[in-house]
Amino acid sequence: MINDDLIRADLHCHSTVSDGSLAPAVVARRAADRGVTLWSLTDHDELGGQVIARQTAEALGMTYLSGVEISVTWANQTVHIVGLGVDIENVDLIQGLERTRHGRSARARAMSDKLAHLGMPGAFDGSLPFVGNPELISRTHFARYLAQAYPEKFKDVQAVFNQYLHDGGPAYVPMHWAKLEDAVGWINGAGGVAVIAHPGRYRYDETQFDGLFNSFKEAGGLGIEVVTGSHTPAQYTEFAAVARNYGFLASCGSDFHSPQESQHDLGSLPALPADLTPVWQHLAV
Repeated sequence: MINDDLIRADLHCHSTVSDGSLAPAVVARRAADRGVTLWSLTDHDELGGQVIARQTAEALGMTYLSGVEISVTWANQTVHIVGLGVDIENVDLIQGLERTRHGRSARARAMSDKLAHLGMPGAFDGSLPFVGNPELISRTHFARYLAQAYPEKFKDVQAVFNQYLHDGGPAYVPMHWAKLEDAVGWINGAGGVAVIAHPGRYRYDETQFDGLFNSFKEAGGLGIEVVTGSHTPAQYTEFAAVARNYGFLASCGSDFHSPQESQHDLGSLPALPADLTPVWQHLAV
């Protein structure tokens, strides 16, 4: 087991296997270069980068946790559940992720049609050069294309989301993802730990948040991200209190996607509050 005092963890980031801009091995090198000692690649609904991520991480001297980020629909919103330490050959997990990925192409074409009606034709074909894995074409790939194709309209990728692709936006198309209990079940069945990703991003009221945390815990979920690139410093404090209140393990990760787009680079976040139990203790790394 690694001494916690020596751990610099980043347990949430993405590669070209989903919606990141760098290949898994490149993300691994970037993490190591920035002092990360415990790392996980957590691509959306996909395990395709795990073997090379582990090989590269271990060659660079990092401890590696296999990972995935599963898209879930709960109370009419998309929630992301990170699975850490999963067996990437687990059949139920593999099949569950395949079912979750199904339908992305049809959704992407529907978004492209909406964008065409809004005066931006050809977005589906335009986004394809930005897609590393066609099964995982997403809003992020559309946003990268649109930011490049219409610089007079959008200063960056986030501006595309803010104007057109945010939940409920003019070009948004909803998607029904996995059930919360199914995603947690796949992760637990594969020997991993389920963690609610960036809870501060979800637009729930207090009662709904209580429902989410209780449902997650009842399903066998064990952790939440406290320190993450999607949280403000005030939210670090807010969700540290949630972890204490519910007895959740605490996780941390930059949610890195791209050097140009991400608010935080790999390994750049502060440490978890000292009184919380980090998720890696449960995994005995």
